[in-house]
This record gives sequence, structure tokens and C-alpha cells, in this order.
Amino acid sequence: MLHRGRHALSETAFVEIVIWQVPQPVPGSVHSFKYRLALVSDDICVLRYDNERGKGDHKHVNEREVPYRFTDLETLQADFWKDVERWSKKL
Repeated sequence: MLHRGRHALSETAFVEIVIWQVPQPVPGSVHSFKYRLALVSDDICVLRYDNERGKGDHKHVNEREVPYRFTDLETLQADFWKDVERWSKKL
């Protein structure tokens, strides 16, 4: 595991980031990482970037699933935190 962390944003919201290096790409992805970056508010996952088996790289925004173009881990995390910031401003 490359990274595992949980960051409280408020009393009711947190971010959890888990990134593994894998020996072979997860089916649907072309890189050697498996990841899950999630924003949870009031016990509901409102934002999640992941690359689950067979689906490849994508993100969930509330109930909607949209493709995500993975370039590298640094960009992945920067894109996720930008979305978290946008979500935070809506509160």
C-alpha cells in the first residue's frame, strides 16, 4: 500500500484516500495502481474516484458515474482535492 489516510473536514464530513501499487493493471485501467479517494458527508459518499475491476478509471459524483482520465498519482490527487474544494464551497 502506497497511501492510506483519513482526513476530517468537519464534524460530519471526511476524506479517505487509499492507493495501492499492483503488479498488473486492474482490468479496465492501463497503469499499476488501484485507488479509492472518497468524500463522505453525513454518512453518504458524495464523491469518489476509483478504478474498480472491469470499469477502469472513473469518478462518482453523488449518484452519477463519469469517466476519469488517469495520468499520474499527483494529478489524480490534485483533481480529487479540487472537487472536494468545489463541494465544500456549496455548503
